[in-house]
Amino acid sequence: MEYLIGVDIGTSGTKTALFNRDGVVISSATEEYPMYQPKNGWAEQAPEDWWRATVNTIKSVLAQSGINPGHIAGVGLSGQMHGLVMLDEAGDVLRRSIIWCDGRTAAECDEITERVETKRLIEITANPALPGFTASKILWVRKNEPEIYDKCRKMLLPKDYIRFKLTGEFATEVSDASGMNLLDVPKRCWSVEMLEALEISQDLMPAVYESCQVTGHISAEASSCTGLSAGTPVVGGAGDNAAAAVGTGVVEKGRAFTTIGTSGVIFAHADEVMIDPLGRVHTFCSAVPGAWTVMSCTLAAGLSLKWLRDNFFTAEMETAGGMGVDPYYLMDRQAAKVPIGANRLVFLPYLMGERSPLLDSDARGVFFGLSAIHTKYDMLRAVMEGVTFSQRECLDILKDMGVISSEMVACGGGGSSAFWRQMLADVYGCPVTTAASKEGPALGAAILAGVGAGVYGSVQEACRQVIKFNESQQPSAGAMAQYEATYEIFKTLYPALKESFHKLKKVSI
Repeated sequence: MEYLIGVDIGTSGTKTALFNRDGVVISSATEEYPMYQPKNGWAEQAPEDWWRATVNTIKSVLAQSGINPGHIAGVGLSGQMHGLVMLDEAGDVLRRSIIWCDGRTAAECDEITERVETKRLIEITANPALPGFTASKILWVRKNEPEIYDKCRKMLLPKDYIRFKLTGEFATEVSDASGMNLLDVPKRCWSVEMLEALEISQDLMPAVYESCQVTGHISAEASSCTGLSAGTPVVGGAGDNAAAAVGTGVVEKGRAFTTIGTSGVIFAHADEVMIDPLGRVHTFCSAVPGAWTVMSCTLAAGLSLKWLRDNFFTAEMETAGGMGVDPYYLMDRQAAKVPIGANRLVFLPYLMGERSPLLDSDARGVFFGLSAIHTKYDMLRAVMEGVTFSQRECLDILKDMGVISSEMVACGGGGSSAFWRQMLADVYGCPVTTAASKEGPALGAAILAGVGAGVYGSVQEACRQVIKFNESQQPSAGAMAQYEATYEIFKTLYPALKESFHKLKKVSI
């Protein structure tokens, strides 16, 4: 029997899962780690935490399964996108990684746009310069921490740092590299024009592969740390959303998924390059060779609900602990008791600024319509609705581009909630289903490993064999109309507050 491992280096933790060739989970393990916010709008993590979590979770899944590591055909990697990992000559980390939801680099984005005019920038990288992307982080470090920049010999993305630790190879793949503002997305290679314009040496960049290509093999040192057999192939893998697309079967035209994890994403497959000229949604290379994806990314989807939970629902967290259930299960039940529209309370989920579709790092969260009648349960429902409305805004843009799916696959923490999935169906106006496997990115990474190792003939063939779906939840016409009324109000709020957000940023504290 051949087995495959998928390692997903997420924002809240790393999950490793061991699968058989039919995509059945044999064992899995997760280890969490912190996110640091030294200043308002900043977000960093320690790459060493990712590596420690990777080692521990791999050892755990091997111990749980009891299988011979020599029967593992390949390892695939998935991970949070855009984070900047800087290594010195010895391969040691120079500073904490500035991660995807960090908003400090607005000035550097302006600099990139000045150096490479917006139209040309989107032609090459398929995206505008955004604070979440990696290029602006590189410029920020060069400007603010020149001593760190001068010592840097390699720049990697989060999952690619784990690849380096596993194999000793400096490599990335096209789906994750697409989110750096440095890749020629139509041509699927580093853009010499972008690197020269930003004065970044190509020597600092890793080699670029397709997602299902073998990029290296488990080293003797990594073998001793993890228990994996030396020489086991490690494939390119994919950015977390591209891996989730593989893990949910979104690898052919007409397929799309919504994930509500820390961030919120709508992700659709495309067989050709499709670019929004305004840059409100992103076009990346797909994990499927020769294909692309169009996706949105809102920065504080599940993060908004977690923020509310941690600050207002501590009693429910204690109760859930005593009952042995997830606190979000109790919160779902409470939110369901509040009517649609949250008693005229609307939430803007911009706790970390916003990417899609606003492209505004100065935007901030808002409860609009708050009155003495409202309770924390109204706030709870409003947060869930506000996150859903932010996804709907992005879906409307995809539809305008001609990227349409007749059914939506839901995944991520929010996708595991039947209540939230019904809300998505009612706000989107289409059926919402889930993949039978809940492993998402880890399964996608494992499938890519299987393709690279020759277990499957292609990504599409593997998904048809492995991915199964649950029964869909259908939209309700009555609920659709009720949500639409509040959604129309939601759409007016950011334009009305935009200038106030920018002024608020300049207030001295």
